[in-house]
Amino acid sequence: MQTAYLTHPVCLKHDMGAEHPECPARIHAIEDQLIASGLFHYLAHFDAPKVTREQLLRVHQASYVDSVFERAPETGRVELDGDTLMNPYTLDAALHAAGAAVRAVDLVMSGQAENAFCNIRPPGHHAGPASAAGFCIFNNVAIAAAHALEQHGLQRVAIVDFDVHHGDGTEAIFRNEPRVMLCSTFRHPYYPYCGADSSNSHIINVPLAAGSSGVDFQAAVTQHWLPALAAFSPQLLIISAGFDAHREDDMGGLALREADYAWVTGQLKTLAEQHAAQRIVSVLEGGYSLSALGRSVTAHIRELSGL
Repeated sequence: MQTAYLTHPVCLKHDMGAEHPECPARIHAIEDQLIASGLFHYLAHFDAPKVTREQLLRVHQASYVDSVFERAPETGRVELDGDTLMNPYTLDAALHAAGAAVRAVDLVMSGQAENAFCNIRPPGHHAGPASAAGFCIFNNVAIAAAHALEQHGLQRVAIVDFDVHHGDGTEAIFRNEPRVMLCSTFRHPYYPYCGADSSNSHIINVPLAAGSSGVDFQAAVTQHWLPALAAFSPQLLIISAGFDAHREDDMGGLALREADYAWVTGQLKTLAEQHAAQRIVSVLEGGYSLSALGRSVTAHIRELSGL
């Protein structure tokens, strides 16, 4: 089975301004590198549908969802928070981004794909039950996990998050939901300035100091993530795939390389083969150095696809 690749053209139209790091060029940087590597045409391509209101309300409060729809501008831009803006295309982009993650779950659960990568924006892991934050509007991976629980009847879903920023929105959504394990590495202290002391039996947070290298990251995964995940035995693995911990990413302050993303993907793929019938859904989060982003995602997808 092929790796599924999901995106939607409207994700390119969400634009928060010329100086904003979360820019449409991120999607192009990934696709350009996938084409140059020869991988692009070996993937199974799918257009992302829109997420439904029912799917949104599994993780977000109705009042918040309504407010996002009501604030969507017809012209110009509006701020949801200091870092997160909407233009006239943002709402559709956010709906298709979340819809991509839901569709990816359906593809791997039905056996149409072994795993999937969603090249979408806006990202999602800072979006909480009732808040936008950190470039994120709807929590794509949380919506996907909730869909797997409710629509596919799973009892154990794991989310792993290697973005340089802690996925505080994801943690807030699932803090009291033991059917979902969240394993996260992140720079600390750093935005959003939380997570270092909030672990529990199904929230496995591993803070990393500024400047941490791939050696430190691999030790965190080996010592903390993998034993917890093996004991949890997830039926589906979802990845909050942020690539801003790369050494070339000025926003990150960590020192990972493409080889580290390939390594962790390989470790997670082995775990999914052992526990989750090979099912992995990977969803783009951060990554703002365009060249490093394209190379890192290509390394990630090369491991996922086995090509």
